Amino acid sequence: MDLYQNGLSAAGIRSMVPFLQTNNLLRLYLDDNNIELEGFKVLSQALRGSPIEYLSCCSNNLQSEGFNNLLRELRDSPIMHLFCTNCDIESIEIDNDYFPKHLSRLRLRGNKISTEGCQGLAKLLQRGDSTLTQLHLQNNKIDDDGVEILVNALQNNTSLADLSLKGNNEISIEGMKACLRLVNDIAGIKATLQSNHTMKYLDVKEAYGLLTPVVKIQLQISDSLEINHDYEDDLEVVGKEKVIQTQLHSGKRAELADWLGVTRSLYSDINPLHLPEVLALVGQHHGQEELYVALKSSIAGVISAVNRKECIEQRRAYLVAELEELDAELAGGNQ
Repeated sequence: MDLYQNGLSAAGIRSMVPFLQTNNLLRLYLDDNNIELEGFKVLSQALRGSPIEYLSCCSNNLQSEGFNNLLRELRDSPIMHLFCTNCDIESIEIDNDYFPKHLSRLRLRGNKISTEGCQGLAKLLQRGDSTLTQLHLQNNKIDDDGVEILVNALQNNTSLADLSLKGNNEISIEGMKACLRLVNDIAGIKATLQSNHTMKYLDVKEAYGLLTPVVKIQLQISDSLEINHDYEDDLEVVGKEKVIQTQLHSGKRAELADWLGVTRSLYSDINPLHLPEVLALVGQHHGQEELYVALKSSIAGVISAVNRKECIEQRRAYLVAELEELDAELAGGNQ
C-alpha cells in the first residue's frame, strides 16, 4: 500500500487501524506525510504481530522515541526491510528481547545519529543471531569515535554485507583507517585471517577525483572488499587470499603498513620452518621479482631454520650414540 504524501495525521492513522489489523498487508509506504510521534505510536500498535515485511516511513517526524517504540512493537512481525530516513532520530535503544527477529535491511540516512546512537547499533550488530545484512547511515553526525564503536562491533559479525557512512563529515582519515583495519588488518598474518571477510560494501567517502589520502584509503578498502566478494562462499579462503594478495606482496603490504602504522616485518611472525612454503606462494602468485624481495627479507629466518635443523640433527646423533652405548652396557650386564 502506497500512501506517499497523503498528509496523514494521528487521526488518519487511527482510522486505518482496522484495515491494517485485518488485511495481510506485506508492504506499506508512508513516506513524506509529516506524521508526528503520536501518529507513530498508533501505527506501532496497529502493526503489532502483523505480517508486514516492508515498511518505509521516510521524511516523517518519527524521532528517537517513535523509532525505538516501533522496533519493539515489530518484534514478532516478519519484517525484513525498515526504512526511516530523515526522521529526526538521534538515540537508538536496542533491547535484544524486543527487536524484529528477521530484520535484514535498515536505512537510517539523514538523521542525527552520533556516537550514542552507534552504541545502540553496536548491540544490534553484536547479536549472535543477527540477521542484518544492510545498514545505511549516510548524512548523520557520526565521528571517528562512532566509527570505532561500529568497527569493534563488526569484528565477529558474519551477517552485515553493506554499510554506508557517506556524508558523515566528522569522520576523518583516522576513522577511515579503522574501517580499513576492519576488512584487512595487516598487523600480522593472524590479524589478517581474523579480519572481517563478510562485508561487500563499505562506503565512507567518495573514491573519485584527485588521489588524496582519503581517496587512497577508500580504494584500499574497496580492494579488500573485492576479495570478500570474489571468495564469499568460503570465509577461510577469503582470509588466505588476503594474506597472499596483500601480506605476501611487498608493495601492497608496504602501502597498507604505512596507512595503518605497522612497523613489524611480516617474516618476524613466520616460523622459519614454514618459510619454504611461504616463499613458494610468493613465487607462484607474484613472480620472480617479488620472490627475490621476499628472500632478502627472510634470509635471517632461512639461516635460522638451517642452523636449527643442523642443531636438531646433531642432537639426534648424540642421543642415538648415547642410547647405543646404554644398550651395550645392558647387554654386557646380562652375560
